[in-house]
Amino acid sequence: MNDPHFPILSLLIFLPLLGALMTGLCGNVDLAKKVALAFASIELTAALWVVPLFQSSKGGFQLLERTEWIPSLNIEFLLGIDGISVLFLPLSALVTLMAMIASWNSIQQLSRLHFALLLALEGITMGVFCALDMVLFFLFWELTLPPIFFLISLWGIGPERRGAAMKYTLFMLFGGIPLLFAILILAINHATAMGGSIPHDLSFSLPTLLTTPLPDSLQSIVFFLLLIGFAVKAPLVPLHTWLPTTAMESATHTTALLVGLKLGAYGLLRFAMPLAPTAAVQYSWALGILGAITLIYGALIASQQTNLRRILAYASISHVGLVIIGLSSLNLQGLQGAIFQLLNFTLVASSLMLIAGFIQHRLGSTEALHLGGLAKVMPRLTAFYFLFMLASMGAPLTSGFPAELLIIIGALTAHPTLGITALAGAVLCAAYMLSFTRRAFFGAVTQINVEQVQDLRPRELALLCVPALLILILGFMPNKVLKINQKTAEVWLNRLMEQPSREANVKMLVP
Repeated sequence: MNDPHFPILSLLIFLPLLGALMTGLCGNVDLAKKVALAFASIELTAALWVVPLFQSSKGGFQLLERTEWIPSLNIEFLLGIDGISVLFLPLSALVTLMAMIASWNSIQQLSRLHFALLLALEGITMGVFCALDMVLFFLFWELTLPPIFFLISLWGIGPERRGAAMKYTLFMLFGGIPLLFAILILAINHATAMGGSIPHDLSFSLPTLLTTPLPDSLQSIVFFLLLIGFAVKAPLVPLHTWLPTTAMESATHTTALLVGLKLGAYGLLRFAMPLAPTAAVQYSWALGILGAITLIYGALIASQQTNLRRILAYASISHVGLVIIGLSSLNLQGLQGAIFQLLNFTLVASSLMLIAGFIQHRLGSTEALHLGGLAKVMPRLTAFYFLFMLASMGAPLTSGFPAELLIIIGALTAHPTLGITALAGAVLCAAYMLSFTRRAFFGAVTQINVEQVQDLRPRELALLCVPALLILILGFMPNKVLKINQKTAEVWLNRLMEQPSREANVKMLVP
């Protein structure tokens, strides 16, 4: 396993898929659940193993695995990680394990299929983070749809769960169309730029495409195609409407995966901006405005909600807007803050949604009207809720503080108006979270079922301890994360900032 040539990334993808198959084939439900838990635990261990193998002093892709897949089209099974993607692997494994434990007793029907789908989704998500061939990435991207569709439609808790599943699927299929067009344009451009022929000289390799010149006439087209495709998944306003619906209709542990694993924002960071650097710089103002609208809109709508699950859905949308503001800053502080915030909300958003699930399972509702006085009867759950809420608000000594601070400083440096908008978003976040907390957790206990509710069970307590500990560690020692992605962030920024200046120099030399 210490051999750097060991295919650890392939293991991370195929191990959960094998676990899904074995879970589905188990004849006994209890055995199937234990098998699924064992595979999820091994997956987390393997994902943690990747972190010390990664060399943060290098800014390029590492742990590369390359195998021919469709030679006639030069499509490869190409995997690799860098400082941007490496920490998403263990956090994705952790969130999946948390979702599995949270749903341990709440899933009574088709349990084997449920846990098999969770493992399958985990393996596919690992593929999204590791894929460096654009066709392979698109394959994993689209393969996330079937597991999520069935997780929502079969085990949702709302009466319109099947409609929510269909709405989610249609939105994602719509987003896949511009992604596919952008990938084809990039591959054809490579063949043309190299003076080759189609299809023999097509290339879908991300490292190759990053070094292939993309004409100005195509930069804007590719950038906006990728932006639209990833904005659906992020989600960004106005392509966000599937998330609040899904949050109310699906099981909370499924929603925890959707709000925690922000694949759309990762796609913008990994593909859209580096592959069209000139357009990314040229339209950074538009990206910033889009992020600001999403940030403020999500926060204002969240402030009008009375249901915790819907509040968390709009809060997730709002925080994606904050990440986009960080990316649009085009400086080291904004970029590192955006990456940190994505990692932070993998922990925070998923944990808060799981807490909402614990409340829903006990009381049958997360409406403020049906709660009140929870702090008196559920002190342990309240303590965890407060910690995750403070991290969501960016309070000092939590992982949310360095993330938001870096984004705000980066935005103020690049676009003072966006920096002020980011500050306003942080204030609005505190307002709607504290307002709901006051109504739901404090005051007199007015509902009989609230008086009789049980606090966190040992299994649930252990589940929440891990993300809580990580939030505190990263709040006290943010440099643990910043050191890992600093070199990659510098390379990422240099690519964006050098490309326009290089093209300008070329134009000056042309008579």
